[in-house]
Amino acid sequence: MLLAENQAIAHSNIIKQLETKQKTLFSLTTPIDPFDPVVFYKQGTPNTEGKRFFWKSANEDFYLVGVGAALLFSNLAKKNRFDDIHQFWKDIVQNAEIEGSSIIGTGPLLFGGFSFDPDTGKEQEWSDFGDTFFYLPKYMLTVVNGQHFLTFNQIMDPAGENKTSLYKHIEEYMNDLLARQSTVAVEQVSMTSCTEIGQAEWVKAVEEIVNLLKSTDIKKVVLARKMIIEFSKSPSIATVLEQLRRNQPGSFTFALESGSSCFLGASPERLVKKTGEEVLSTCLAGSAPRSKDPGEDEWLGKNLLNDAKNRYEHQLVVNMIKNALNPICTNLIVPEEPILMKTPAIQHLYTPITGRAKAGQSIFKMVERLHPTPALGGVPTIEALKIIREKEKMDRGLYAGPIGWTDFRGNGEFIVGIRSGLIQNNNAILYAGCGLVPDSNPQDELIETRIKFRPMLHALGGEEK
Repeated sequence: MLLAENQAIAHSNIIKQLETKQKTLFSLTTPIDPFDPVVFYKQGTPNTEGKRFFWKSANEDFYLVGVGAALLFSNLAKKNRFDDIHQFWKDIVQNAEIEGSSIIGTGPLLFGGFSFDPDTGKEQEWSDFGDTFFYLPKYMLTVVNGQHFLTFNQIMDPAGENKTSLYKHIEEYMNDLLARQSTVAVEQVSMTSCTEIGQAEWVKAVEEIVNLLKSTDIKKVVLARKMIIEFSKSPSIATVLEQLRRNQPGSFTFALESGSSCFLGASPERLVKKTGEEVLSTCLAGSAPRSKDPGEDEWLGKNLLNDAKNRYEHQLVVNMIKNALNPICTNLIVPEEPILMKTPAIQHLYTPITGRAKAGQSIFKMVERLHPTPALGGVPTIEALKIIREKEKMDRGLYAGPIGWTDFRGNGEFIVGIRSGLIQNNNAILYAGCGLVPDSNPQDELIETRIKFRPMLHALGGEEK
């Protein structure tokens, strides 16, 4: 069922809450004893399902977990969505009262994501999210290099609560939270069905696109497909996150809830990170499977590094990211050769690109310029997106879109929402795609998408296909 393109989503009038100048954001951060982030997600506060997020960095030294929503921004605006959320955030924090925040990722922080393509038809499965969807959490756990911090955010009305009552509230919350800390039991939920949607039609579409690439100037198109899983009962999001954290240690683990929907996954692909003026983006394109046999695994990696098709696909991404960042960054450093990034199920060609942000360049501007990279869209971008809309026949929603955060200082990080799925009650929809170039083989691409389903499939209790 398609939604009306211009349908407004609830909470699009959030700015009105701040139009009365008496209302301001109050934010308090305090150090706390160590607290398991997944447990905090599960039981940080009662009755917050549908208003939570989770983030674990790839190197596992940084966590963000939000429960409850002090503010929510969500809409289906197509134009200026990156500028709109930037201005929204700027308006919120410019007059905020912020106490106790001295560490990156503490204090007021915005977490959320953007849909892959605001111009595609909207499907019912994504109706809980807009094309722009972000939380300012009410309670947030930040873990930085083993240090744990709790941030409390509240829109404060002088006619209502005062600071004294807010201090008392957060003290009571902390005491209750620490008293309830336990562990996350890893419990599998039985799958009742697992279906690859439109497999034959997808292979046919791949064949058509490859033939098109051979006869035009279009260099690459990324085509995705989905798998639908049904369960005996609704899976525990905390359990799935714990499985992803255990099984995908080198990936970003994330979850974003809205209502009865949760988009989550374990993405290996950083889009951009901004720390002060330092900028890091990564090129991840070209892939091969892993092997349990060390010798075969090494051979697969070397073959990937020397494979012309995958090197061509990778270089398209490198060129695009370099060109996107060059106008807004200085001192760009681009390695001449890729290296291997290995995850448990798949290995990729990987090239990091670093630089320094020019004055006034926000992380949202960087996301806007980088999305979508050729790793998820194609080359040229506009032509590739037109083909995707025609041939893919589905709404990607947040899949392959930018997911991430920014704090009140302008630091932040966004990933690409791949190796991911959408959980809704007793169902899950998994997404996977592959890059098509003129010498792509449809059956090989089908196998590649099956490999990319594995991280989420395993976290949900499924077996390899």
